[in-house]
Amino acid sequence: MLIATLIAADQLEKGELSSAADRLSDIGARISRIGDIVDGKAADIHFEGDLEKARQVLQVDGAMIDFVVQPASGREKKLLISDMDSTMITIECIDELAGYAGIKDQIAAVTERAMLGELDFEEALRGRVALLAGLEVSAIDQCLDEKVRVMPGAKTLVQTMAARGAETILVSGGFTRFADPVAKDIGFAKVAANILTEADGRLTGALNGTVVDAAHKAEMLRLSAQSAGLSLAECMAVGDGANDIPMIALAGMGVAYHAKPKAAAAADAAISHNDLTALLYIQGIASKDWVAG
Repeated sequence: MLIATLIAADQLEKGELSSAADRLSDIGARISRIGDIVDGKAADIHFEGDLEKARQVLQVDGAMIDFVVQPASGREKKLLISDMDSTMITIECIDELAGYAGIKDQIAAVTERAMLGELDFEEALRGRVALLAGLEVSAIDQCLDEKVRVMPGAKTLVQTMAARGAETILVSGGFTRFADPVAKDIGFAKVAANILTEADGRLTGALNGTVVDAAHKAEMLRLSAQSAGLSLAECMAVGDGANDIPMIALAGMGVAYHAKPKAAAAADAAISHNDLTALLYIQGIASKDWVAG
């Protein structure tokens, strides 16, 4: 049995739900139930059929609706692992930090190419960090205060899943100086990120320890699931860039959130019109059961 979930950016109309059911029927899907519209914006269609064909037929150009198709079994996940920059927060920290050194545009151009998968992540990261050498460490606190903003729905997503017993992990190709306070603010139980080295109150332009890259993120998911006694099918991963693809591909529900094209293509679900609470609707959790972040 499969479930197609429709999540509208605003209001989900009955006609839109009926149209989606018709498109599924047109490819031979056998619909067993069409659920009620929940919270005015989300609904499920239960059916038997081909998962990939269903995903393709439901995508409608111009529709302000996110469509997610998945197996009905194991829908609610027991582990959430998430990227930070442009996923749990609205910015790319290294770009904004570079602004305090007067080189934001230079750094941001490299970041964009790295997130698109056009550059080797570690090489690009080390190169950008080197350009920050000499920047006062106090700029990090200033950046946290002035630039870092939590993504809409992030706290509700993480705190609701945690309250229902899920493991929650923030894993970032950014820096612990940002990830640690962000994780605490949002409610993540665990966090991993890169460590900037400092000397005499200034950044040295180097990193300490192993770089948290795409492979590290995927391995952290695998080991965290193993430690918790969970299968990968019981895990949800969310991110936006090429660096998140292995993690997204490994999880039972891999979500690309307002993502770059390569990440969206690799994901089980692409959320483009909603905030992070869409990940709760994906799991069949309506707002009456949310923990308000």
